[in-house]
Amino acid sequence: MEDSLASLVLVHRLAAGEQGDVGETLRLLLTADQRTSLRGHRVSACGRDLVLQLPRGAALQPGEWLSTASGDRLVRVEAAPEALLLVRSPDPLALLQAAYHLGNRHVAMELHPGELRILEDSVLADLLRQRGLAVEALEAPFEPEAGAYAGGHSHSSGHSHSHSHRHGDSHGASPNPDPHQGADQP
Repeated sequence: MEDSLASLVLVHRLAAGEQGDVGETLRLLLTADQRTSLRGHRVSACGRDLVLQLPRGAALQPGEWLSTASGDRLVRVEAAPEALLLVRSPDPLALLQAAYHLGNRHVAMELHPGELRILEDSVLADLLRQRGLAVEALEAPFEPEAGAYAGGHSHSSGHSHSHSHRHGDSHGASPNPDPHQGADQP
């Protein structure tokens, strides 16, 4: 197989400005979910086979540069257009309440003044319309908020994670660090 047709293996994430004077580059269009996976086969915008073998870390960001081990080939990450719902309301409180309820469902959201953007979902669209919000379909790049755990850990897909939360303090009970103390004592 010719070198020009071989897969490019991308192993480095470049810091802002580290790409220098860039000659020919490739564009890698990825959905928001695809940007969370740092390993595996991908295809550039022009059809070139790419293999991601990046170190663990935060999700890829649009505008980020990736390179081969030798640094001779660069690839720019871009947000691919996705089927979205554009959610609006003339009432800022209604929009804030919608964001609260969507957040409780762990729905990824892109936030803008006066609007929310979420991935297309007919059930959520109906729910939002029932709350009196304007919902319309939109095809656009999706760049959701990173969330509370941004940079702390990454997910390869979906929401198949769990976090242990201590709730004793928020309900008026004092924390009990010793599980053998308290309940059985007179």
